[in-house]
Amino acid sequence: MTRIVIEFDSDWILSHKDDDVLPADFLAGALKDEGLAAASDSFTSCMVDFEGDAEEKQKHILGLLAGRYQGEDVNKVVVVTTITQGNDAKEELAAAEADDGDDEEDDEDGEPGITFEYKEKDISLPDRETVMGQIGALIGADEFKLLAQEICDVAPEIIRSGCYDVFTYQSYLFAINDGFGLSTYLNALSDLVAALSLARPVPHGEGQALPVVRSQTRPKVYEETLPPVKDSMEPFDDVLRIVRNGSRTMINVLCVDISEWMNDTENRYFKEFLRAVEGAMNKFIVVFRIPFVEKDVLEAIRCSLFDLISVRPVTFPPMTKEEIQRYAQDRIASYGFKVKDNAWEYFHLRISEEKSDGKFYGLNTVQKVIRELLYRKHLTNARSKSGDAVIWKKDAKTLVAGGGDELSGTKMLDSLVGSEKIKERIEEIIAQIELALKTKEERPCIHMRFLGNPGTGKTTVARIIGKILKERGVLRVGNFYEYAGRDFCGRYIGETAPKTASICRDAYGSVLFIDEAYSLFRGDRDSRDYGREALDTLIAEMENHRSDFVVIMAGYSDDMETLMEGNLGLKSRMPYAIEFPNFTREQLSEIYLSMLNNKFKYDKSVEHAVRAYFDGIPEEVVSSKEFANARFVRNLFERTWAKAAMRCQLAKEKDVKITKDDFERSTVDKEFAFSEKKKSRLGF
Repeated sequence: MTRIVIEFDSDWILSHKDDDVLPADFLAGALKDEGLAAASDSFTSCMVDFEGDAEEKQKHILGLLAGRYQGEDVNKVVVVTTITQGNDAKEELAAAEADDGDDEEDDEDGEPGITFEYKEKDISLPDRETVMGQIGALIGADEFKLLAQEICDVAPEIIRSGCYDVFTYQSYLFAINDGFGLSTYLNALSDLVAALSLARPVPHGEGQALPVVRSQTRPKVYEETLPPVKDSMEPFDDVLRIVRNGSRTMINVLCVDISEWMNDTENRYFKEFLRAVEGAMNKFIVVFRIPFVEKDVLEAIRCSLFDLISVRPVTFPPMTKEEIQRYAQDRIASYGFKVKDNAWEYFHLRISEEKSDGKFYGLNTVQKVIRELLYRKHLTNARSKSGDAVIWKKDAKTLVAGGGDELSGTKMLDSLVGSEKIKERIEEIIAQIELALKTKEERPCIHMRFLGNPGTGKTTVARIIGKILKERGVLRVGNFYEYAGRDFCGRYIGETAPKTASICRDAYGSVLFIDEAYSLFRGDRDSRDYGREALDTLIAEMENHRSDFVVIMAGYSDDMETLMEGNLGLKSRMPYAIEFPNFTREQLSEIYLSMLNNKFKYDKSVEHAVRAYFDGIPEEVVSSKEFANARFVRNLFERTWAKAAMRCQLAKEKDVKITKDDFERSTVDKEFAFSEKKKSRLGF
């Protein structure tokens, strides 16, 4: 059987809005009178199913229209699409009845006076085997795959009985985080219901749906995100417009993001919106979307929706490290490249860097890293005039900031300025762990607290500890994951615990460093704050996986003590506390000069200027809680570098050499200058 879909230009349709019979209704009526299975599914389109020559039928249809609208300039107002039905779908199309005799025929028998210009597309709907093969190849998404198989199982019975609304009135609640393939899953669902002939637009004014989705290319998916809650129906206007227009769109799956309403599903405007959606479920397969949340929260949202709509939850857990690697491997292979096993270490290091700022966008971020890696590989090939299609370890190393440090962890620790006592304390801790491993005793809990002001080296030392523990066989991976305390908190009820658990899972075998950890605890006065939930999950992870990763919490000494006092279970699981004192003026000078030695040549006069500058910083500034220590030094160094680079560029000097003048011009900038009135401005 063949289907022809006739789409009319909407502006032209509006010019006939006052006609007794709209163009789509006229054509549907004329074709039904000829014994064809035809219906106008909206005021802008009509469709007909028939057996026979499609080209002859198209000419006949165009002739009917030309005869009806003689004398009008109707060129380019109609698109005719031919759809070939799949062989495995049972074809059922109920002929729609005329609406109370409103579809009047034109009795004129004159010859057509105009020629219609139209576009024709021959389209084969996706078949079940192809779509299910694509769904089966998706990484993860086990619940979605089970849903797809269930739909395949029920489809023949739905088609046999003709009870299409039994299927279309089922909706779905997708719990999936940003960037983890929502569009992919929606398109797969859209393709599946089209391949199985389950999603159909509704004839205008009829309750029975037509058996095959119509489309010019393939079933499209419409995604709509609702704005924040307001006490009106205004936030829903755009979605309601789609719902009300329904079958006038080329859509068979409507996805509505209700994340902003998760905490207010009893809102009367939200309930009113759900009623409108429920009334349009014969037009769309409806999918509601929320972030990945705890099971009990998901169930509560499902129950709230279930008051009005049959809804089935489908969860999409965040991808594991192994799943991300499989995805990346497949994507890289699609470009004709393959990755050596020892190169993945640096790929994952880059992914951990991307996650460290708390703004990881799932597969979108992974794809960004993949493209960056492949661009660098192409650049290497171009310069070496090579066609090498293998991503080697040296290629992947370029992804990581600094290319990965070749020094051992111990040597990196020894190279730190002013950290002698910290080094001794760390060696004590590691020696205790190694002794426990040798005697086969239970491994001691090695989670730590780093106490001190900003810029005192807490992050640097934490990174080195991970490297040392990996080198000594204590940690199996040794990567470094850095987050701020509030990065663990979700935006909605039920989002925090799985988000925190996912972060911990990434860090298994490595170091999880939490800066400003005290921000997770805001006291009993803020019992609804998500920080408490994040801490509860962290404590459980720290206990259950105590032998497989190290959690290091860092922050100001006083604030960290408040955090420990408010969470006794946390304090008992973090037995090691390491104090990071502020650097002395002499140490600050040494840090600056070590940065200079590692990067540039410089005049000897610079060394004297550096020492004089740091010696001149008042004591109350150096010892203050707000002073940024080595971070302040780094910022000053980078400002000096920038000024020297600009000077050399203007002078057309090839190499950058730091001068005393470069340094002194940097120290007079407001961020680094201080006087008796501006002491408090020093630091960050």
